[in-house]
Amino acid sequence: MKHYEKLIELGCFSRSDIAKYLGNDATAASLLRDYQKKGYIERVRPDLYTVISLETHQPVRTRYQIGAQLFSDAVISHHSSFEVFGYANQVFNEVYVATNSRFPDFEYNGVLYHRVLLRPGTHMDAGHRFRLTSLEQTLIDSIADFEKIAGLEETLRCMMLIPALDEQAMVEILTHRQNGFLWQKCGYILSQFSNELRLTREFFETCKAHIPGGKRALQKESTTPLVWETEWKLFAPRNLRSMLEKGVNESDGL
Repeated sequence: MKHYEKLIELGCFSRSDIAKYLGNDATAASLLRDYQKKGYIERVRPDLYTVISLETHQPVRTRYQIGAQLFSDAVISHHSSFEVFGYANQVFNEVYVATNSRFPDFEYNGVLYHRVLLRPGTHMDAGHRFRLTSLEQTLIDSIADFEKIAGLEETLRCMMLIPALDEQAMVEILTHRQNGFLWQKCGYILSQFSNELRLTREFFETCKAHIPGGKRALQKESTTPLVWETEWKLFAPRNLRSMLEKGVNESDGL
């Protein structure tokens, strides 16, 4: 057990990490087998292990820290990032990991890990010890992918918990994405909560300047009737706030 404290420092590690630490691959393989048998470590996925606390019998790293150590470029993103910031309406038993390394969804310790594509120029948050998308990047990614991840209503509820946003960072991220429809979606959605998020008219004018031609709908399927929003040249719910109010009212009636 003399190597246990060192493994705690690593948190998550591969066989090659242990071989580098011990200086011998065969010794590393023997240690991994022995520590797994004794319950000191568990295998998260092929060639990735995590240390188990002797007190709680749970991993010493959180689900988010484990996700951020899956690969050298792994970043916690989307709804999982909102959860880390404390701006999630609910906590999922899923972790979204942005990475260029492909991996199939897998489950560990009751949590399902999903891969999403790590885009070039992704903004990181500097306030955490593991890789996490910035708050602005998290919101834009969530708006871009709400039909695949979390849904529109949950994304809006997370957004309503954000105290303020960095406009310049938002513009930089959207400019890098080079997606007119994303400018359009972000402009429409954020415009209905501009006071709470402290966004200026200049930001929305910038969004409008990137609106593409043609007619688009905010979402492919909607339980809320869509109307033509002339200002944003988009078919969308007339009032997104009403979606949130409806959810609250339905909950109160249970």
